[in-house]
Amino acid sequence: MEHHPAAWLAEAASAAGQQGPGNLLRVVLIVMVLGCVLTAWFLLRGYSRKDD
Repeated sequence: MEHHPAAWLAEAASAAGQQGPGNLLRVVLIVMVLGCVLTAWFLLRGYSRKDD
């Protein structure tokens, strides 16, 4: 088996175009995590007691 880095790069570039919904799934996961964090922050800040 011969090593041809240029061929590997060409195969990687062609495979990257055939990944499918990778970018969409990544964006959905990021938005979901941020939404969970913001929801938890919003709910938990209501439990803070201010004894002024």
